Amino acid sequence: MLRMAALPPHPAHDSLRSRWRATLVAALGSDDPGVEPDRYADSLLARWAEPQRRYHTTDHLAAVLDRIDELEGHAGDVAAVRLAAWFHDAVYLPDRSENEERSAHLAERALTELGVDERRTAEVARLVRLTVTHDPAPGDADGEVLCDADLAILAASPQAYAAYAAAVREEYAFVPEEAFRDGRAAVLRQLLALPALFRTPYGREHWEKPARHNLTVELELLAAS
Repeated sequence: MLRMAALPPHPAHDSLRSRWRATLVAALGSDDPGVEPDRYADSLLARWAEPQRRYHTTDHLAAVLDRIDELEGHAGDVAAVRLAAWFHDAVYLPDRSENEERSAHLAERALTELGVDERRTAEVARLVRLTVTHDPAPGDADGEVLCDADLAILAASPQAYAAYAAAVREEYAFVPEEAFRDGRAAVLRQLLALPALFRTPYGREHWEKPARHNLTVELELLAAS
């Protein structure tokens, strides 16, 4: 079973536990999840509430799940996509490069313990690993939904986007200012060079234009600072 950690109070936790139960029921095809599903939810939520996080928090988890709700008609296995959302940043240390791989391993272990079938467990782990690049292959509907949901913050209002960018900087507070500016600018240029940030029809229609605007503004601010 996943290791338990102290879970600080958070108003969204009850709602997220309910969403976890519903997703697990759908993934198992049974109304009886069996093995104390709330203990797994609490262990994951404790991870998402770790002190080194400023953006990759339970708020981000809830937001990704909300965006998946918007995109679920595009998915082939929406239960797998929702489970992947729960695990995609479950292991997160800003100074490490293996977070996605460790998160995928965590998903494989936990979902096997919970009785999720081997095929769906493998799909969840694949989706978690896909968030390294956010580059699903053509026709990978589940990958498109998860990646679009994870990147939807890029299309937020200017105020919400500014708060996101500030939170990312706080997560990387250990990086000197000039090095952070150079690295962040390189990431933004790489994103802007993509032919499309979003792969689902909904994402392309509703999120592509505001996301590109936000990225361009942030890049200009970095260049001016």
